[in-house]
Amino acid sequence: MKFSARDIILGAMFASLAVVAALLLRFLGSAIVPFSLVPFVALLAGAMLGGRLGAMSILVYVLMGLLGLPVFEKPPYGGPAYVLQPTFGFLLGFILAAYVTGKLIPAGGDAGLFRYIAASLAGVAVYYLVGLPYLYLILNLYLGKALSAMAVIKIGFIPFVGADIVKAALASGLARAVARRLRAV
Repeated sequence: MKFSARDIILGAMFASLAVVAALLLRFLGSAIVPFSLVPFVALLAGAMLGGRLGAMSILVYVLMGLLGLPVFEKPPYGGPAYVLQPTFGFLLGFILAAYVTGKLIPAGGDAGLFRYIAASLAGVAVYYLVGLPYLYLILNLYLGKALSAMAVIKIGFIPFVGADIVKAALASGLARAVARRLRAV
């Protein structure tokens, strides 16, 4: 894969934005699955940068955390052991969500708002499809919590899906507005 200097800068900007999004809400509590703005950034990265570069920017964010930089929202905030955190599957899902969102929007951003929203909602579905099974496996197999699938849905889906739909709509509106503005220039 070849990336231009512009691609590298844009990817780094979105990786940095993901760090800021995680740090903003770090001190709000210690829920198993915390409220986060990182999904908004992942959807926005996919919608604005396209699938490949959007996914790469979120991958860089995740790799920074796995290398030990304290960029994640929950303790231990980074390091390779973070893969054993119940929410790590959502981080993997954000990478795929950025990719899917970007792939469903035509290059150049020449699409209607409905297309942007549909692409972002597909991204939301993707990170839940990755994150919820991972949450279930870590809670049950690693932490020994013996939770049912319905209990995991009550912990990791029901409290967040409404806000995630709003994040998808906001990311879609912002990405489309920026794309339209850039085409006008």
